[in-house]
Amino acid sequence: MKITREIKTAILVIASILLFIWGYSFLKGRDLFTNYKTFYVEYKSVEGLATSAPVTLNGLIIGKVSAITINENTGTLTVELQIKTDFPISKSSIASLYEPGFIGGKQIAIVPNFEDKTLAVDGQKLQAGVKLGLTDKVGDQLAPLQEKLEKLLGTTDKLITGVNNVLDEKGQQDLKITLAELSKTIEQFHIASKSVNSLLDQNRTQINGVVTNFSKISSDFSEISTSLNKADLGKSVNNLNATLAKVDGIMTGLESGKGSMGKLLNDEAFYQNIKSSTKELELLLQDIRLYPTRYVNISVFGKKNKPYVGPEKDSVTNVIN
Repeated sequence: MKITREIKTAILVIASILLFIWGYSFLKGRDLFTNYKTFYVEYKSVEGLATSAPVTLNGLIIGKVSAITINENTGTLTVELQIKTDFPISKSSIASLYEPGFIGGKQIAIVPNFEDKTLAVDGQKLQAGVKLGLTDKVGDQLAPLQEKLEKLLGTTDKLITGVNNVLDEKGQQDLKITLAELSKTIEQFHIASKSVNSLLDQNRTQINGVVTNFSKISSDFSEISTSLNKADLGKSVNNLNATLAKVDGIMTGLESGKGSMGKLLNDEAFYQNIKSSTKELELLLQDIRLYPTRYVNISVFGKKNKPYVGPEKDSVTNVIN
């Protein structure tokens, strides 16, 4: 069968049209030989998101943004997603808008809900979500810092204004005088420091002697401490405690009337007898001293002594009787 020139021309035109359609779709991110699912998401703002931006699932690119349209009534933006995956995407999955880095613009990540077993069908609208990107996080962190910096600059401006008001011509003159006096003071301190250094140099021998004596005293204290450690003070203290305990037992026995000393200290009748005997002995000694002839008769040369005649008022006899 002979193909005419018209048929060849028609076949060439049809092939060119199909190639043009395929190339146009390819440039838009579509593949005519791939089965796509189309989903829609509404956002209030898609700043940084462009058509043909990747759609990812756990970091894997599964599709692209095919179109972005604006709703004239509400002002929201509808994003059309073309997904080429057999992964089961549930009806309640979230299409989260995020920024992967400083460069490259924003992308959309599908966050599946594995608990929901109802799968999303072609043409269904997914829930929208927004995740702060690195730039947004940096901006949120820099906003308070910027506010504090502005307050600091305002305070600094007020401080500088106040300093300028204080440092008028008279204030500047006073400040110069103060700095001059401070310079003189530092110079005098420098002179005094030299004098102290000279004094230390002149008395270096005496200072070394004092330090040597202090070192010797410290060594003596160390030897005394060593001697005390060797003396076994703990044992001596224990012996002293034992002795004091025995003395305490003896005192307790005396207070309770045990033994001869205890009875002597606690028996009132014995005490009274001792007291009475002591008084009578005192009177007897006094009577012997006053009237010795009453008890002892001494005859000199055989002469008989006169019999004792007591006085009319005998205080001792009266006391005894």
